[in-house]
Amino acid sequence: MDALRAAIANGANAVYLGGKQFSARAFADNFTIEEISQAVELAHFHGVRVYVAVNTLVADKEMMAMLFYGAELYRAGVDAVIVQDLGLVRLLHQALPDLPLHASTQMTVMNPDLTPLLRDLGVERVILPRELSFADLRQFQDRSVLEAEVFVHGALCVCYSGQCLF
Repeated sequence: MDALRAAIANGANAVYLGGKQFSARAFADNFTIEEISQAVELAHFHGVRVYVAVNTLVADKEMMAMLFYGAELYRAGVDAVIVQDLGLVRLLHQALPDLPLHASTQMTVMNPDLTPLLRDLGVERVILPRELSFADLRQFQDRSVLEAEVFVHGALCVCYSGQCLF
């Protein structure tokens, strides 16, 4: 919460945060659902958007719990959920069609030809990996049917952004 307050005080227009479940950094000092609700209320008071990362692959046995979590995030008023799991994108959009979804950099979307499919699954924005060149980014922007942003920070992965298998 201190980092959220600092981001707001220093002019952030959006913040990204993780919950205690379904986050790649779930064991960090992340937010409970109650704290996410408080964070959204505080951020929205200051005109700041809140995006929650659900950037893990979800096992079949976890799907129902994840859908309940998605409903809690929707009720909390988050501005979007950042999702890695393509199957989860489909399920969230079916269950919660008004919940804004962003494709995580961990989805490794590097080709704008994939964006019509993502749009049809309910994705509004794709977060592009930092491995793309400026020319690739321009081409993506020119050909994509989705809003795009670029992931330019975070851990230095050995392979592709978010696919840290080594």
